[in-house]
Amino acid sequence: MESDNDTQISEFLLLGLSEDPELQPLIFGLFLSMYLITVCGSLLIILAVSSDSHLHTPMYFFLANLSFADICFTSTTVPKMLWNIQTQSQVITYAGCISQMYFFILFGGWDDFLLTVMAYDRFVAICHPLHYTVIMNPWLCGLLVLVSWVISVLNSLLQSLMVLRLSFCTEVEIPHFFCELNQVVGQACSDMFLNDMVMYFATVLLGLAPLPGILYSYFKIVSSICQISSIQGKYKAFSTCASHLSMVSLFYCTGLGVYLSSAAPQSSHSGAVASVMYTVVTPMLNPFIYSLRNRDIKRALKRIVGIPVI
Repeated sequence: MESDNDTQISEFLLLGLSEDPELQPLIFGLFLSMYLITVCGSLLIILAVSSDSHLHTPMYFFLANLSFADICFTSTTVPKMLWNIQTQSQVITYAGCISQMYFFILFGGWDDFLLTVMAYDRFVAICHPLHYTVIMNPWLCGLLVLVSWVISVLNSLLQSLMVLRLSFCTEVEIPHFFCELNQVVGQACSDMFLNDMVMYFATVLLGLAPLPGILYSYFKIVSSICQISSIQGKYKAFSTCASHLSMVSLFYCTGLGVYLSSAAPQSSHSGAVASVMYTVVTPMLNPFIYSLRNRDIKRALKRIVGIPVI
């Protein structure tokens, strides 16, 4: 019996954000800066949470996991892009492309689930404050992170295995700066119907399904805040979830914008440019959103770095 991928190729070509040689140094410097800011900012948050006993709470435990996921999320795409620009190459091996796709889906999905878990944590803290420590016990927090990780791993494994069954033509050019699932599947020469069905089903089930839970949590949170009599009490309650709400808005709005724009007529590189928002910019902004709006994080960072954090 012949394999489905009998026309197997050994490498793909990543066309990147632009093929203009004069723009490559600018793109390299910009993405290197954003990557270093993301990694350093997320590492500082992880260090702050782990070193300050006052931050050993469910909210900051989830935040540390989210910061770790952000580091891994950007590390699956940006370093390879920087390497290709530096070496003036567009090549990524077939195995490298599948691996990049696997880890990108894995950590992107984990990001999504962690945002949902954090919304539930804020829901319990605001709406059931007297039972918070009982409900959000260490065992449940660890279980929520573990289940999120396992589901993300299984989904990523399924999507990657589905790509392995496809065959590709001899010259595959991906108009992107990384091996994005839609782009790779779209380059296949074999039947893509089953892949499309699995991909769309997973997107709806794992990508969009958590959104109603987040919206419901914040609906109940806003309702509870409105019942607080004092303005100071309302501000204090809202300030504990404002950072997370900002991050959820960034993640979903940029990601949804990319996939909605992909349905419209556009140039070959415009989709890749739009993807920069949720793959690079959003993880870079997350440390700033949490550190600038959170006095506990700022106090811990001040003790670590030895200088005030504005």
